[in-house]
Amino acid sequence: MAEIKIVDGRGSFCPGPLMELIVVLKSSQIGDVIEVLSTDKGSANDIPEWVHKVGHEYISTTEDAGVWHIRVRKAK
Repeated sequence: MAEIKIVDGRGSFCPGPLMELIVVLKSSQIGDVIEVLSTDKGSANDIPEWVHKVGHEYISTTEDAGVWHIRVRKAK
């Protein structure tokens, strides 16, 4: 069964949140959803770009009170 995992990258700047996402993806199962929390607006662009490049599934990006929520599904 797929899990939802949270990567709390608040307070760090790119590429920090992306690096944390990569670590969690390596230990995740195919189908798991990872939600990255980031206060760095750059993550809202950089993470989806990286996800598309490496072949995982980009789900969504939302912003709430200065925190970006970027959701990704492990696809391989």
